[in-house]
Formats: sequence, C-alpha cells, structure tokens
Amino acid sequence: MNEHFVRSKIAKLEAELKPYLTTMGSAADTILDQDVSSYPLFVVHQHTVDIGIPLISRSDEEDGPAWSINASTLEELATKKIIEMARVERFQEVYKDPREHLCLFVLSDLGANFMFIAR
Repeated sequence: MNEHFVRSKIAKLEAELKPYLTTMGSAADTILDQDVSSYPLFVVHQHTVDIGIPLISRSDEEDGPAWSINASTLEELATKKIIEMARVERFQEVYKDPREHLCLFVLSDLGANFMFIAR
C-alpha cells in the first residue's frame, strides 16, 4: 500500500474518532486512577471482538459512530496473546504518556495496528 493511502486512512480515522476523545480520555483516566493498569488502550474495530469493555458501539446510521471502541489494557492483550509476552517490555518502552495520548489498537482493512493520538 502506498504511503499517501495509509496517511489518508489514518487522517480519516482520527476525524471519525474525534467526537469520542473525551469518552476515551475519561475511560483511560479511570483505568489509571483505579490502578487497573498503567497502560490503558482502546480497541477500535468494526466487527465483533472479544477484547476489553465496550464503550462505544458502531452504528449503521449515517450520523452514528463508524467504529466500535472497547477499553482494554496492555495486560489483557498480553493475557490473550495478542501481544507476545516477549514483546511486552518493548511495547512499554514506546508507549506514550496516557495522560497526553490515547493508545489505539485499530482493527481495519489495513490489518491490526497500534497508534497513538493526542487527547
């Protein structure tokens, strides 16, 4: 896939998620403040997944959410072997400050990708 196509897909995703940044930020703060995890993340998907706690459900309505969003943690992804235990430490090294960025695990036509977006 060419780089321009990928960048345009990411920009579109960021625009579609913008209305939900406050909700995701509140969920991340709850995960952090209640000592559930130091590594909150959000599974962004358009299909059914068995990861995390549903926050926002996708809608087929034109003005509804285009994506479903589930709150999860690094620990859950490691337990479910989505992230190999051998790679957990590397993930922690690149993980950005959760008070300033949201970590997304995006399941899309581009595959499964992690990305960070500013709150």
